[in-house]
Amino acid sequence: MGRVAGKVALVTGGASGMGKADAQLLAREGAKVVVADLNEADGQAVAAAIGANAVFMRLNVSDEENWKSVIAATVEKFGRLDILVNNAGIIALGTIVDTTLESWRLVNSVNSDGVFLGCKHAIPVMVKSGGGSIINMSSVAAIHGQSFVAAYTASKGAVRALTKNIAMYCKEQKNGIRCNSIHPDGVKTPMVVKVATGKETATQEDIDKLGKFGNMCEPEDIANLVLYLASDESRFVNGAEMLIDNASTITPPVGI
Repeated sequence: MGRVAGKVALVTGGASGMGKADAQLLAREGAKVVVADLNEADGQAVAAAIGANAVFMRLNVSDEENWKSVIAATVEKFGRLDILVNNAGIIALGTIVDTTLESWRLVNSVNSDGVFLGCKHAIPVMVKSGGGSIINMSSVAAIHGQSFVAAYTASKGAVRALTKNIAMYCKEQKNGIRCNSIHPDGVKTPMVVKVATGKETATQEDIDKLGKFGNMCEPEDIANLVLYLASDESRFVNGAEMLIDNASTITPPVGI
């Protein structure tokens, strides 16, 4: 217990799925947590369940002014910012031929622009706090590509590259900030379940079947890795691509 005691974390997409699991675990390990999301009802419920060490703030990650106000409110509420988890994201099915420009721009505005804006405005505040850890949620799609989600793949590729850029920048600046990316294959979140099953509301049986694919993990599995990267235990981990994919990115030798 207490692996991030005394730290302040901002988790985007914190109302459900991975973000919810991240916020809950960071709080259990001693952090004060800002649960940021567009989903006010569920976000407020997550913060309320955590208790006094959490607060909900409405955040549209593609809105720069909203980012500025949320980060300022975080500092006003808790006095500092040590951990940023850029978890908010959306997905849209479509190959490069099928994807519309509108869909492309929407997915990238959330998944790519949102991470850029969060990092851009969090870093100066983290510097004042003496350093920190930025954790960007990418995907295995950024490593080996996924043909059926062109916009999503591109957006997560941008996150992968930007993470390395930020890691190098912060190292050169000697500002005490680390930046790493996490690359899951499939996570049993409401968004992923909806896409995987094609159903607006999936049954428990539908969800259980997803685990049989072999690469679907639970949100808590991601949260455990987020906690490690947020803690001082990972103080020398910077610019890393952390795979959590049950070896899905390993290509077997030909003939096997």
